[in-house]
Amino acid sequence: MISRRALFALPALSLAAACSPRQSGGYRGYAFIAAQEGQALAAIDLEVMAVARHIALDDAPAQVLAAATRPAIYALTPATGSVVEVQLKKLSVSRKATVASTAVAMALAPDERSLYVLARQPRALIAVDLDGFRQSWSLPLQEEPSLLTISDDGQLAGITSGKGVWLVDLAQRRAGGPLLEGDFGAAQFRHDGKLLMIANRGANLLSLIDTASGRLVTHLPVPFRPEQFCMKQDGGELFVTGEGMDSVVIVSPYQTEIEETVLAGHAPGAMAVSDLLLFVASPQSGDVSILDINSRKVIAVVQVGADPGAIVVTPDNRYALVLNRKSGDVAVLRASTLAGNRFKWALLTVIPVGSRPVSAAVRGV
Repeated sequence: MISRRALFALPALSLAAACSPRQSGGYRGYAFIAAQEGQALAAIDLEVMAVARHIALDDAPAQVLAAATRPAIYALTPATGSVVEVQLKKLSVSRKATVASTAVAMALAPDERSLYVLARQPRALIAVDLDGFRQSWSLPLQEEPSLLTISDDGQLAGITSGKGVWLVDLAQRRAGGPLLEGDFGAAQFRHDGKLLMIANRGANLLSLIDTASGRLVTHLPVPFRPEQFCMKQDGGELFVTGEGMDSVVIVSPYQTEIEETVLAGHAPGAMAVSDLLLFVASPQSGDVSILDINSRKVIAVVQVGADPGAIVVTPDNRYALVLNRKSGDVAVLRASTLAGNRFKWALLTVIPVGSRPVSAAVRGV
């Protein structure tokens, strides 16, 4: 069934696609959107900016990842502890692996030979072999986990919980910890894998751990409860938002210090980064603030919809896709060129995708 909103949008989108030269069209690929309450993935054709197919799932997806070297998309349905593989060419489910009773997160290994699932029942880190699409090993955990991050070299995993932080040697399949005790959330490895940065939510701190020794390097105080992390593409800066202040904290991972705190948005939440810009969602005000990374200034604020959450930037850095959870659609932002080599970001279109979109991944074809 097509909503009236989607029906009215289709002619305009089709006309725009027909009247534009192909080389000036959208990104050649798909955005896969996890519609949580709709229990489906919406595959958006980014050349024409319209949904190509809704891919029905057995349960509600919470996370979606796109492989770079495999023609596949992976969706996690936490309530069933399952990972679903979607074939890129056919836009259909090809395989499913149930590895736990319930799960909370997943991450791809950098070599894309394995996918790691963080399970709550049983409490474990589970490796899924992507060739056979079955569990290859499982590592029991002491506490109920919250979040998972993998180092760029694929050697380490960082796991946080409401009680502590653990570091996992993936080759040895051995967990060490808790390295710190407290209420921890988001985590991110430095690009060289030598430092693990964690959101210490209970103390309004960023805790930095040396991964070789497992020892604390320093605590960096922040003026809010840290919730969201976003790393610059070259790994040179980490951006942090959280509850308690309308700002973004910019951290230098290699100098292990806070560079600056920049006012941006209203109760800012999820972020995404392009080569030069940081996109910051403000769920309460329904807009996205766009920050120039070099000048540290907000260059645009764009209204996008109701309750914007996750943001993903296309690999060519031309489009930012904003998932509006309450209105069930995706706002597409694009840079428009002005005179004198200036540009502005504006709302290109809004695409209905299904009830409560919560995660997105882009894959070129």
